[in-house]
This record gives sequence, C-alpha cells and structure tokens, in this order.
Amino acid sequence: MLDMVINARAADLGHGLMVRRVLPFAKRRNVGPFVFLDHAGPVPLPPQYDRAADVRPHPHIGLSTVSYLLSGQIMHRDSLGTLQLIRPGEVNWMTAGRGITHSERFTHPDSYADGGLELMQLWVALPEADEECDPAFTHYPASALPVIESEGVWMRLVAGSAYGESSPVHTHSPLFYLHTEWQAGARKALPGGHREQAVYVAKGEIQHAGEVYQPGQLLVFGDDVDAVITARTPATLMLFGGEPLGERHIFWNFVSSRKERIEQAKADWAAGRFALPPDDKDEWIPLPA
Repeated sequence: MLDMVINARAADLGHGLMVRRVLPFAKRRNVGPFVFLDHAGPVPLPPQYDRAADVRPHPHIGLSTVSYLLSGQIMHRDSLGTLQLIRPGEVNWMTAGRGITHSERFTHPDSYADGGLELMQLWVALPEADEECDPAFTHYPASALPVIESEGVWMRLVAGSAYGESSPVHTHSPLFYLHTEWQAGARKALPGGHREQAVYVAKGEIQHAGEVYQPGQLLVFGDDVDAVITARTPATLMLFGGEPLGERHIFWNFVSSRKERIEQAKADWAAGRFALPPDDKDEWIPLPA
C-alpha cells in the first residue's frame, strides 16, 4: 500500500547548483535507514563558477553518505587522506562513524559533461552499536555492481539485496538501493523483503494505482510486493528502502540517536577539533547558526 507521496523542495546551493530536497520531510523523517535524499541537477555551470559551486570541507557523524552520479564528475577528498574521482555509475560510500570531514570539488569541463552535473546524495543512518565506529571510505566501480534486466527495466544494484541479487557494497543494516531505467510502458513490482521501500522519480512519468507521478516525487510504501509501477514515458527511478533503525536526530550534517552527541559534534566543529582533509584544509564551512 502507498503510505505517502513527498514532493521535493527546490533549493539553490549557489550559482545555479539546484537541489531537489526530498528527505527528511516534516511528516516522514526516513525510509528504512535512509534519512536524507538530495537530487542535484542536472545543471551546467560556466567555468567562472567552478570554485563557487565547490562543497568545501565539512563534518559528518553517525551515518554513511552515498554519492551516486547520473552524469558529470566529482573529486572527493576526506580526512582519511582519500582522493577519489567519482564518475557516473560508481559508488562512493563514506562511513562517518565517530567523525569524518570531506569536500567535493568540481572542474571544467568534465564535472558538467553529458548535459550537466546530476548527483543523487543519500545518507544512511548507522545502527546504535555502529554510530561511533571508525570512519571509513570505500569506492566501488560500476563494473563491480550487479546489473539486472527484465520486463523493459534496466537496474543497477547500488547496495544491499533485491530481485535475487546482492551488491558487494558493505552496509551496516539490511537495505537495498537501485538505479533503474525504464522503457515506456514497462511494468514491474517493487522488490519487497523490507519493511519500508520507496520510489523516487528522477526523470519521466510513472503510474501507480491509476495515479500519475512526476519528477521530484517520492512514493513511500510498506513491504508490498504487489506495489506495481508502470512507466508512462522513458523514466529514471531510484528505488531504495530497508529496515528502520529507530528515531534519529539530525542537525546540519550530524546524525545520531542521542541529542547530546549532536551537541558535542557541534562544539567540536566550532572549536576546530575535527581533522580536515590533508590536501584540502585551507577553508571549510562554518557551523550554521
């Protein structure tokens, strides 16, 4: 059964870098362990705005960030010393645990190739037992991820298990995350097997139970293998879900099951107690008011 439809809110991160912000939502804080979803772009930027669009070093705790590009290119740097270029179809899975900082930088022309930069950014909450784990970063090439094709639908399994396949991406709790491309008229049921699941419409039009849904809409379901999606046009859909982990508090880039841990992270960032990326430490994003 369809539980809720969430309409993305538009936000401009500066100089035309547009984001559709979907999660968290006032009436729906998470889908399974997923607590955040931003859809950036697609957007082309002229060369003079390259540095202005950069995401300067900033901190995270208590979560894993999942960066997945549909087009363009990003350079990732973090406080572990990682320097990693991410391209479409690849996965950057960064586990913050007790604390990590990172930056995302853009360069012309590659960052805005193939129609502009388009990024799906999701955050996955960590189980309470793992919230203070050591920070880690893992990059997975597209070739390492399972591809499933059936009923006019092409699917790349970014993480977790779905439709009888499992991704090599290491996760801390049961979940699934799929990038899917649908031909017009394709019809397919959601994978099921998890208490909560969702469909995000990135491109195209889809139909469910007689209703039509557009880009920027998130359809949230329970564990319903009878939930069938039909593509009215060629469509790009992101499917994800899993087992919820309980209440999480979110402030800025910090996620925790404990409010006092959020306050400690705020104080640590303001006091400069987070390490910065070793080759990107001359500037950073200040703590929001």
